[in-house]
Amino acid sequence: MEATGAAEPAPDEELVLAPRLRERRRAGGLTLEAAAHRLGLSAAHLSRMESGLRQPSLPVLLGLARLYGTTVSDLLGETSAEPDPIVRGGRMPAVPAGGWTYWRAGGTGRAMQALRVHVPAGAQRALVRVHPGEEWLYVTAGELELTLGERAHRLAAGDSAHFDSLVPHRLAAAGTAGVDLLFLHTLMQSETSTLCIGPRDTTDSLGDRR
Repeated sequence: MEATGAAEPAPDEELVLAPRLRERRRAGGLTLEAAAHRLGLSAAHLSRMESGLRQPSLPVLLGLARLYGTTVSDLLGETSAEPDPIVRGGRMPAVPAGGWTYWRAGGTGRAMQALRVHVPAGAQRALVRVHPGEEWLYVTAGELELTLGERAHRLAAGDSAHFDSLVPHRLAAAGTAGVDLLFLHTLMQSETSTLCIGPRDTTDSLGDRR
């Protein structure tokens, strides 16, 4: 049964919507008849929408978006705003998690995540992480104990590290005041349960001491 009560779009929407409906249908490999059948419409009704002679109601527009694997905003030609490239440190709330404290230091919706991190003394000393991607960190204050595979390193303020995060790694504060880091990593694709493989022997001596 065909939907009634078609919405009255703005003139700009009329210019954009009709060709997008046709383009999205063809991109999905659907004939006019096949798409209309799945939507519960006649082929003639859908053809009129693709020609700009008829405007879809909101329920029909939602159905079109679902069928073509896109969004209503895309069908209407709306573009999302670019993420704000500026992050004001004073506006970022501290987020405690697992004994560490995090502050967002980069934009959202990116392929990488940037953070400021404070690692207190003793927090997560035995936790070893393994996950796809890369990590880069820079020590801004304090000293960091960084274990990569079987090698242990001590990093002071001004030191940095860049490594493949499939290498088992462990981060811990070397001093009683904790350590502050700038931290950048590619967004993790693994399930949370695969990221940590359990405690390591915390009696390992540190290499590369400064």
